[in-house]
Amino acid sequence: MRSKEQIRKMIDSGRAVLGIEFGSTRIKAVLIDEDKSPIASGSYDWENQYVDHIWTYDMEEICKGLQGCYGALVKNVEEQYGVKLVKLGAMGVSAMMHGYLAFDGKDELLVPFRTWRNTITGEASEKLTELFSYHIPQRWSIAHLYQAILNGEDHVKDVRFFTTLAGYIHWKLTGQKVIGSGDAAGMFPIDIEMKDYNSRMLDQFDELVADKGFPWKIRELLPKVLLAGEDAGYMTEEGAKLLDPTGTLQAGTPMCPPEGDAGTGMAATNSVAVRTGNVSAGTSVFAMAVLEKDLTKPYEEIDLVTTPAGDLVAMVHCNNCTSDLNAWVGLFKEFAESFGVDVDMNKLFGTLYNKALEGDADCGGLLAYNYFSGEHITGFDEGRPLFVRSPESKFNLANFMRVHLYTSLGALKTGMDILLKKENVKLDRMMGHGGLFKTKGVGQRILAGAIDTPVYVMETAGEGGAWGIALLADYLVNKEEGESLTDYLDNKVFHDAEGSGMDPDAGDVEGYEKFMERYTKGLTIERAAVDAGI
Repeated sequence: MRSKEQIRKMIDSGRAVLGIEFGSTRIKAVLIDEDKSPIASGSYDWENQYVDHIWTYDMEEICKGLQGCYGALVKNVEEQYGVKLVKLGAMGVSAMMHGYLAFDGKDELLVPFRTWRNTITGEASEKLTELFSYHIPQRWSIAHLYQAILNGEDHVKDVRFFTTLAGYIHWKLTGQKVIGSGDAAGMFPIDIEMKDYNSRMLDQFDELVADKGFPWKIRELLPKVLLAGEDAGYMTEEGAKLLDPTGTLQAGTPMCPPEGDAGTGMAATNSVAVRTGNVSAGTSVFAMAVLEKDLTKPYEEIDLVTTPAGDLVAMVHCNNCTSDLNAWVGLFKEFAESFGVDVDMNKLFGTLYNKALEGDADCGGLLAYNYFSGEHITGFDEGRPLFVRSPESKFNLANFMRVHLYTSLGALKTGMDILLKKENVKLDRMMGHGGLFKTKGVGQRILAGAIDTPVYVMETAGEGGAWGIALLADYLVNKEEGESLTDYLDNKVFHDAEGSGMDPDAGDVEGYEKFMERYTKGLTIERAAVDAGI
């Protein structure tokens, strides 16, 4: 670890690297040193708005948030090291993937920003999936554009450029209309061999809308695709003033390609190599698996994106994970407090999670569903949290806790089984991060049993996506000739990272399969509860 004086000199000489990520509720800035370690941070809280049936963020709020998180970072730097942030070694911007920001020939915004959260593109998603024989999720940018065409929206004829949130901010800072491969894959399908938008599908889209007479071709509207490590421009004078209105920050900072939050999450968890991936498990859960080859056919349950280096990634995203489990732990807290017991929540979670490991591998015949909301992978638009048992079930605390841990990953396993069993995807390891893995060894073991794959958990998740995009910016300026992103992360970032790996237990794997047989059959119970409106 470097001394405070060493860090101060490094910042003063302009060698520190900055990453900024726009999340759903928080914008975060992280500054890293030459050891790739976070040395300062700043944040800005914000919320999306529901305006005219559209989830959006106001453009002024985007600018205000960018300046707010950077200003908080500058203050943190001055408080810690007594030095002003005048020059940066490199910088990168990341944000929530997908969505729709469309501009005219004068670079004016045509309609309010349509975020990933909107589910207003169902018809477009379905028709494009059929046209391309490739799954196009509702949140993808091309689905938004085509839905606007289907809706007959007047602005479409005037579109001359559309991009994602990260692409937009990067454009404002550099003047460059470019995008990182991972984020680009959420705009339009990527040809993995060419590392660019799929040419056949571009042609198909143009043919699809030819009768509309638009004065553009789809290729002309999309930002240029760049891979990690490629030059994405430099911060302009205007960009420096946008980021730092005080005028202290100098222009000229090298910028890495802007990325989506999925790509930066892969970088932050060292999950960009083929046959690796990561699972983020908290309120919701998603898995990212880096593939050796394309899938044999499209699946509605699986989104295909890429790593920042352009390798194909299968993404399984589920709306529900630990909310119901947390509710039951809260009930046990209330029970204990009714007896006058002062409850430490960390101890309570740890005790109950570890109790689950004493349960039967198949949860003793118990069944539960954690559906606080709908779950697209199993075909539900809304959900009902349920706990079900038969008279023959082994109903005890260990099995009760185990079944709620199992069901937290039930929908995810449904999607992962498509990859592992139908497509025969091979995975050497998965990285687990998020609240489910906080109690050491429990969530890790449950996931390993669910996907029959070794699962690793790091001692720290670093600073998340903001740290991940800072690493990609550092890779831009500090990679050696011919050094891949995988080698850079392995050798320069995670070479001495502390963590633990766990191989799947054969009994857990067999028990989880038995549980999933009940889970699949019992979906009729969940459907009955939803249909009954109770």
